[in-house]
Amino acid sequence: MNNISIKDFVEKRTVAALDSLLATDDITDIIKASVILADFFGAGTAFKNIADNKDDSEEKLISSFHNNLVLLIQKTWVEKSDETLKAQVLYQLEEFCKQITDKTYAEAYPQFFSILNDVVYLMFGTQTKSPDFAEYALRIDPEFGIFWWYIQSLPKDAAWSQDKSRIAILLGMYFLANY
Repeated sequence: MNNISIKDFVEKRTVAALDSLLATDDITDIIKASVILADFFGAGTAFKNIADNKDDSEEKLISSFHNNLVLLIQKTWVEKSDETLKAQVLYQLEEFCKQITDKTYAEAYPQFFSILNDVVYLMFGTQTKSPDFAEYALRIDPEFGIFWWYIQSLPKDAAWSQDKSRIAILLGMYFLANY
């Protein structure tokens, strides 16, 4: 980011939590870091229940994520040339939700980014292709900008365990389910 830094928007402990999430393979540390990140999204305790999969909370999150994203995609006005992309993203979303319902998170991980990139493109248009999109997102909607910082910080080709992939995906899903 050129003029705006993520450190202007998040606490040091949040940045440290993301660094920890990325660096560790210990599931206990991954969950601790994800709860700190979720706290920043206003949902630490709720996310802890999801991470621990208490009370069918993961299934509820998947349903909320699916429903909110479908609504977001359907309600987003797009150019005629992007109508095909809109339909394609809806199809990809259905397939992705099936994969994670089957608990194949590591396999679903790359698909998650594909869906997010397409949805954000549908929302913001060609601005998303700009190198300063992250800064732009922070300026126009700091909450979304922080979410985008989180997503952009995740490696797109990670060979992570099912557990680590699960937590990384669910945290992103949580934000979008409540956006």
